[in-house]
Amino acid sequence: MSKTPSTNYVGFATLPDQVHRKSVKKGFEFTLMVVGESGLGKSTLVNSLFLTDLYSDKAIPSAEERINKTVDIERSSVDIEECGVKLRLTVVDTPGFGDQLNGLNSWQPIVKYVDDQFNQYYRDESGLNRKNIIDNRIHCCLYFISPYGHG
Repeated sequence: MSKTPSTNYVGFATLPDQVHRKSVKKGFEFTLMVVGESGLGKSTLVNSLFLTDLYSDKAIPSAEERINKTVDIERSSVDIEECGVKLRLTVVDTPGFGDQLNGLNSWQPIVKYVDDQFNQYYRDESGLNRKNIIDNRIHCCLYFISPYGHG
């Protein structure tokens, strides 16, 4: 037997239902960062998890392009809807990470990016207009480790 209040009741007991309906109607945002060397299956995993083709136009760099390549940070977003629930998925990819011969400080741009996103959110939240804050913080980071021992 459930304790569902009647539809005429408007007290605080209906607050979870109201918040749930509002959240489902508005949708959710999720930011996923994938970090690892080229060829470890980052794009394949993301496309499989969310049943989308987020990396349809991605080009694989040649060996000459990888020698002096620095770590880039690329954002891709896609809107997904499943069973009436909307999700704004943003995938932050880090092409070039781990592909250099000398990867001594290759992690620094990634840490700087994550810190910058948290600082920006803090500034927006501390401001006067907090109604339309865009949350670009990293919610999850998947770090792919190479099985070859190069890293």
